[in-house]
Amino acid sequence: MRDRLATPVPFCLTAPMHGFRSRCMAFVLTTTCCSLFGSTYFVAQHNPQANDSGPGSAERPWNSISTAAKKVVAGDTVTIREGIYREFVLVKSGGTAQAPIRFEATPGATVILTGADEISRWRRCDEQRPIYEVAWPHRFNTWSRQMTHPDDEYHRVIGRCEQVAIQGYLIHQVLERDQLSSGSFVVDVAKQKLMLWDAGGRDPNKLLVEASVRQEIMRVEGEYVQLQGLHFRCAANAAQHGAVVLTGRHDQMTDCVVEAMNSCGATFQAEDLIIRRCTFRDNGQIGFGASGAHNLLFTGCRVENNNTKGFDRGWEAGGNKIVLTRGAVLDQSQFLRNRGNGVWFDIGNEHCTVSRCLIADNEDSGIFYEISLGLQAHDNVILGNGFAATPGAWGAQAGISLSSSPDCVIERNLIYGNREGFNFREQTRTTPTIHDRQEHAVWNHDDTICHNLIACNRDAQIWGWFDMHDSRHWPAEQGRGGVGSTQTAGASVATDSKGQPIGLTLQQLRLRFQDNFYFAEPDQRLFEWGVTWGRHQSYPTLRDFQTALGVDEDGQILEPRFANALGLDFRLDSEQMSQFKNSYPIGEVPGVLLGQFRE
Repeated sequence: MRDRLATPVPFCLTAPMHGFRSRCMAFVLTTTCCSLFGSTYFVAQHNPQANDSGPGSAERPWNSISTAAKKVVAGDTVTIREGIYREFVLVKSGGTAQAPIRFEATPGATVILTGADEISRWRRCDEQRPIYEVAWPHRFNTWSRQMTHPDDEYHRVIGRCEQVAIQGYLIHQVLERDQLSSGSFVVDVAKQKLMLWDAGGRDPNKLLVEASVRQEIMRVEGEYVQLQGLHFRCAANAAQHGAVVLTGRHDQMTDCVVEAMNSCGATFQAEDLIIRRCTFRDNGQIGFGASGAHNLLFTGCRVENNNTKGFDRGWEAGGNKIVLTRGAVLDQSQFLRNRGNGVWFDIGNEHCTVSRCLIADNEDSGIFYEISLGLQAHDNVILGNGFAATPGAWGAQAGISLSSSPDCVIERNLIYGNREGFNFREQTRTTPTIHDRQEHAVWNHDDTICHNLIACNRDAQIWGWFDMHDSRHWPAEQGRGGVGSTQTAGASVATDSKGQPIGLTLQQLRLRFQDNFYFAEPDQRLFEWGVTWGRHQSYPTLRDFQTALGVDEDGQILEPRFANALGLDFRLDSEQMSQFKNSYPIGEVPGVLLGQFRE
C-alpha cells in the first residue's frame, strides 16, 4: 500500500555533522528550521489567564479554538488542553507538505468540540405533568415545508435537526406538545419554545441539559491541515451533511472520535485525505460520507452503530456512503453493527479498495458496491451481515453485494455466517461518471470472484439476483450468441435508445467464480440464481451449479474447522491451512484471529 503517512524531515535535521563547529552549526540550522516551520500556540479554556486577545502562549493561552484557527499559518501547531469547546471552528489557512498546520489535543487530555450548548432557565409550563419550557430561537431546514430533510412523511421526525441531551443522554423528539411523555422533547416553532419532560420527572434546572444548536462543528478548507486526538459530538446537522467537514487536499484526521451527530458524522470532499485510527459511532444517519475524495486513505478506524435515528436505508444510512470517488482505500478498519450497510459505495466510484477489514453484524450488506466500477475487495473477514427485515433490500443483504458494478475483483475474503455470502444485484441502472458527470448505463460484467472461503451463510453461499426481463443472466440459447460466444460485455455491444445493452447472454457477462471454497450446513443453501418473483433456480450441489451456468471453475466444497468461530478465532490446523492457504485472508484483520494454531 502506498505510504502517505510520513511527514518530511528538513534536511538540516538529518545532515551529518562532526566536531564542535559542526555541532554549533547544526544548532543554528535546527533553530532556523524550527522558526521557518512555524510556531506553537495553546488553547486552554480552564486556565485563568486564558484570553482570546492574548498571545496564545503556554502562560497566556487562547480561550477558543476558533481564535487559533483564524491566526495560524503554515507550519503552526495548536495544542489544545482539556475542556468542552462549544464553538464552530473554521480553518481557512493551509499548510504545505513540509509545514502542515496541526490542531492537537494535549496528550492524555479529553478535548471535546460540541455543537450543543447548555440550556438553563427552564420554566414549568404544565400543572399536571413535569413539562418545562425555555426560549428557542433556532430554526433548521427552513427551506423545507416541515423543516425536515428528506421532506416526506416517513422522515417528519427523523429528518429534523434538533437534539436534546440530559446528563449526556439524548432523549426522544416528538412533533406536538400533546405527544410529550417521559423522556421526550418538542420544539414549538411558532412560539419559539423548547419543551421537555425528563424521564425521571426531575427539574431540568438541576440537571445538565444540552441542546444542539450548531449545524457544523469544524470545517477545514485549507490544505495540509492535521487534526489529532479531538473528540467531536452533537451537531444539529441535516441529513447528508457532515458535522466535521474536510475540503482541503492532503488534510488528515488521526485518533479522533466523531459521535452522536444528528445525521452524518463527517464529510470528506477533497483529494488525498488520510483518516487514521478514528472512531465514527452512534451518529443519526451515517458514520461518514465522501464525495470526490480521490485517493482517500481510511485506515485503522472503527465505524460502529450508525443510523441511530432510522433514516431510510435505501436512501442513505448505515456505516458510510461514498460517491464519485476514485482510488479510495479502506484498510484494516472495523465496520460493526451499523443499521444499514456496513460499507456502501454508491454512484460512479472507480477502482476503490476494501482490504483487511472486519465487517460484522451490519443489518444489511457488509459491502454494498453499487453502480460503480472496479472494486478490489480482498483479505477481509465478513461476518453476520444482512439479517434485518429491510423492505426492498433484496440482493443487498449479503457479505458482499455487487449491484450493477463491472470489473470488480473479490479475492481471499472469509465470508462466513451472513444471510447470503456473495451476491449480484441487477436492475436497469445508470450512473454519472467522474470525468463528465453524465449518466451512463452500467451493469454487472467482467467480475471475478476468486480464492474466497464462503461458508455457513444462511440463505445461499452465492445468489444472482437479476431482476432483468432480457434473460442475460441465463446461459445462451440457440440464436442468442451460443455457448461458445467470445463477445464480452466490456466490448462494443448493441444498445437501445437509452444506452442500455440488448441481446446479452450469461457468457457475454463474463462473471467468473474461480478457486473458491464453499460450505453449507444441512439447513442452509449453496447456490441460488434468479429473483424469487421470477425465473429462479436452486442448485443443491456445486456440480449442478457448474454444469447449469458454467460460471464456476475449480470450486470445492470443504467444511472449515475453525478454532472458535463464535469467539472470532478463525485459525486453522496445519492440514486445513494447507488446503485453504490460497483462499484465506493474508495479513492481519483487526478484532479476529487468523492463521494456523499450534496443535
